Amino acid sequence: MALTRLEKVQVWLLKAATGVLFALFRLLSPGGGAPAGRRKLPPVSSPLLLMSATRLANKIRRKEVSSVEVVRAYIHRIQEVNPFLNAVTKDRFDAALQEAKQVDVLIEEETGGEAVLEDRLPLLGVPLSVKESFALQGMPFTCGVVSRKGVVATVDAPPVALLKRAGAIPMGVTNTSELCMWCESNNHLHGITNNPYDFDRIPGGSSGGEGSILGGAGAVIGVGSDIGGSIRMPCFFNGIFGHKTTPGVVSIENQFPVCSGRQAEFCSSGPMCRYAEDLLPMLRIMAGPNAGMLSLNTKVDLKKLRFFTIPHDGGSPMTSPVSKELMAVQRKVAQRLEADLGVTVQEVHFPEFRYGFQIWDTYMGLPDKEGKLPTPFVELMGEPGKSTWPFWELLKRMVGKSDHTVAAIGLALLEKAHVTEPSAFIIQQKERLQKNMDELLGTDGVFLYPSHPRVAPKHHHPLFRPADCAYTGIINMLGLPVTQCPLGLGEEGLPLGVQVGAGKLQDHLTLEVALYLEKTFGGWRDPGAN
Repeated sequence: MALTRLEKVQVWLLKAATGVLFALFRLLSPGGGAPAGRRKLPPVSSPLLLMSATRLANKIRRKEVSSVEVVRAYIHRIQEVNPFLNAVTKDRFDAALQEAKQVDVLIEEETGGEAVLEDRLPLLGVPLSVKESFALQGMPFTCGVVSRKGVVATVDAPPVALLKRAGAIPMGVTNTSELCMWCESNNHLHGITNNPYDFDRIPGGSSGGEGSILGGAGAVIGVGSDIGGSIRMPCFFNGIFGHKTTPGVVSIENQFPVCSGRQAEFCSSGPMCRYAEDLLPMLRIMAGPNAGMLSLNTKVDLKKLRFFTIPHDGGSPMTSPVSKELMAVQRKVAQRLEADLGVTVQEVHFPEFRYGFQIWDTYMGLPDKEGKLPTPFVELMGEPGKSTWPFWELLKRMVGKSDHTVAAIGLALLEKAHVTEPSAFIIQQKERLQKNMDELLGTDGVFLYPSHPRVAPKHHHPLFRPADCAYTGIINMLGLPVTQCPLGLGEEGLPLGVQVGAGKLQDHLTLEVALYLEKTFGGWRDPGAN
């Protein structure tokens, strides 16, 4: 279906505006990247860093290794790689070591045996990284906004509290994009974060610090949030696993910025990790009392599932074409599923995917049931003070005086250009796609969809193609659970991957497929290895 005249104008304006902003940025801004010298991370040297959280917890409970040893290994790794990555913005190493010592004492004094500890404290003594937009008591809670410098969390966000209650030990907080609304983790408070596979590449956003430190083996498990791909893009770019849960299952409270309008319907918190076997136990913990909404204890027989593959969005003029190597690896996944499981993977196409970015953009701006619109981005940029003036910030940026990134200023300017009434055509496309996908998947359907149209871009290049996030954002608008799965490294030594989605509340299906794909394609790869 062709774009309407108004939509063609909107596409042209978006491309023109981003092109101008990128040209200004290149002219007036210094580049990002790691310190001069070494261009590759050191390889992982400690075997403790090559174990899943599940396996580490087992070893700690059995006294085969102490929590202190594990925490010290991760402290050393973070200190080794963070100068190149700038992923961890604030550590709590001293507190983590004290907590690890308490864990080791608790295990020595436990009289109920290993099974009791496993039931009560399934992640006892395991290091955890936390996205800085989640409240972690006593740690910075800024979301990369300069005006929030000095804001410290006084409580834990519910998923963080539940993971701590399960025995996990937070090591620190990690960088985000400014206000969690861009696909590159860069801000003027903490700086720019690098990809562990290539320091000139982005780690994604907004959970890019999490993705980077996990991909660089400075963490084994972490937490992220996702309203347009903020878990899945970083996990894809950094070669790790990440799960966007069915909305409403894992709490999104005590995060910044706070969802407004209808945004809570599309936002999810979920696990990020290097090893697929950690996804399900993490989700079970993070869901807390809502875990019963999911069938996490149900055994999944992959041979009884129906599989579909959607190779691309149908050719949207707003997104980059999916690269040949990503299309090829998705075909390879389908071929392996058919060969190994004896299933048929059906290729399907829905023309509504072409409007993925417009659907995401439209629904992000819809009012809630009481008619209240989302909090304007300019208000969030000035938090906790007055709203910013994006045109003034753009002028200040030209002379290096703005506290805001080009991406944030650009988003604020685009917000000013929004039409007041949502397009009836776009609403229709979303409703039709929702109906088609729900009917296709049911309770036993699984689909493959590209995580992004290209491998990790170079720093700042997303300013050229801001709508490429539509490959992840459209899944948020559909309310479906989806797991990003790594599929090895491509021609440039950068991670490949694919999204595995399912029907609402069928999260357990995609987690089982993730285990299969890890076994089949090898999962995470050490970026420092030869």
